[in-house]
Formats: sequence, C-alpha cells, structure tokens
Amino acid sequence: MSDQKFKIPATDKPLLSVVLLQPDIPQNTGNIARLCRATGAELVLVRPLGFRLTDAALQRAGMDYWKALEPTILNDIDEFFAWAAEKQVFYLSAHGNHNYAALQYKPGSVLVFGSESSGLPTEVLETAYEQNQVVTLPMIEKARCINVSSAASAVVYEALRQIYGWSSAGGNTGESPAES
Repeated sequence: MSDQKFKIPATDKPLLSVVLLQPDIPQNTGNIARLCRATGAELVLVRPLGFRLTDAALQRAGMDYWKALEPTILNDIDEFFAWAAEKQVFYLSAHGNHNYAALQYKPGSVLVFGSESSGLPTEVLETAYEQNQVVTLPMIEKARCINVSSAASAVVYEALRQIYGWSSAGGNTGESPAES
C-alpha cells in the first residue's frame, strides 16, 4: 500500500481506458499495465498480440501489479470499434493534429495507442482522422516518436489532472472528480 501524501481515490468504474492495439513489445505492455493499475485506469488489449500474456518480460515489467489487473482483451479491430462505439475516444499518433494537453478529457475517456513497430493500423487511423480525434505529444522536429509507455504516462496523467482538477498551484489534492 502506498504511503504517498497524494492518492487517486478508488472508484467503482475506471475513469480512463488505455487501449493498446496489437502491441508487440511485452516490456512496454507491462509498463503500461503497471501505469493502469497505479492510476485505476482500465487496460484494454486488442489482438493480435506480439507476445503471450505469460511472457516473462511482460510479467517482470508489470511487477506484481499484473496479477491485480484484469485487462479487457478484444479479439480484433472490429471488436474494438464495437466496444468503443459510444465512448469519447482519443487516438495517439506522432502524426496527430491535436496537442494532448489542449483537449478536454472527462471520466470515461479512452486513450488508444498503436503497436510499437507500426503505430495505429490504417483503418483505425483513417477513422480517427474522420472523427478529428488524432492526438500527439509535441516533440522536436527531428524526433520520429517516443516510447509508447512514456506517451501513455504523459497522456494518462494529463487526463487525470483535468478530471480531478489538479493544478500546479496546489489546488485539488485528489478528491473525487466532478460529476459529468
């Protein structure tokens, strides 16, 4: 149990969902699983996976958090689209047209990340552009991308900052989010 001064309150329903579409590096998935467990976010994995869920590297990166997490596992992109149909979905890409910090996240927001080797699948990226929901993290001009687990951490904490009303001025210290 954490002895931190500031904690994220437990909720009946996750405030965020983090979706990994066809992830292929177990260590990144393990790190994101750990992030989800520590922040109360739901982890959603969309097959095919580039590793087995029993992979030692996945388990090592996720530490003992993996055992306490119950990820939602979807069989393919079509099942993902059905699952996400009525949700506020943001698709993360190095080619996004919205700055991740300029958006308005709310309880129930879904953050979607593509595989490390190829990013978001073409059909997903096309849908994301049609919905005007392609999000990016600012980088210097010559940078191609950042690690998916680093991107997930940045966006999850920005979303939680907004949902809980955390501010650099020391405002809200972790109370439950406002109803929306």
